Amino acid sequence: MMNGSRPTVHPVEAPPLTDALQNGPRMRMKEVQGMPGTHGGLTLRIGQLVFGIASVSVMASTSDFRSVTAFCYLVIAVSLQILWSLSLAILDVYALLVRRSLRKRILIRLFAIGDGITSTLTFAAACASAGITVLVGNDLNRCSVNHCTKFETATAMAFISWFAMTPSFLMNFWSLATQ
Repeated sequence: MMNGSRPTVHPVEAPPLTDALQNGPRMRMKEVQGMPGTHGGLTLRIGQLVFGIASVSVMASTSDFRSVTAFCYLVIAVSLQILWSLSLAILDVYALLVRRSLRKRILIRLFAIGDGITSTLTFAAACASAGITVLVGNDLNRCSVNHCTKFETATAMAFISWFAMTPSFLMNFWSLATQ
């Protein structure tokens, strides 16, 4: 007869069903102010809206902003940012009124991507406009002919709007990374 190997069954210990007894139940992270659906998040959105509207209004009040591409880009970029911030402010108000959490992964991903795109566009437009205002005001000394004060004010408002958008983006990005 041939000496063949026979299969042997080794008992394997079954893993515990859950580690809840050892580590405790998993809990959701506390709502951090500044995230969507919180009072802090709504405050940031309102700040973005107010300074964005101020930037576009001041820039549109000049008669010759259309002659400079950077200023047109500023108006378009900040207008897009205003629409984005308005839609998320409305969503924040709804979430606060019905006491809903906006912590679903798909929503947080959408918020992070939207905030990243609009904040990048706003920052680029504000930088381009700042460069033009420095060129017109300091290098060409043509402020008497142009609306330098209005251009500088609109650019400053765009930067402040971007400063209000940056924490929103960072909070959403951080929340997305920790889920």
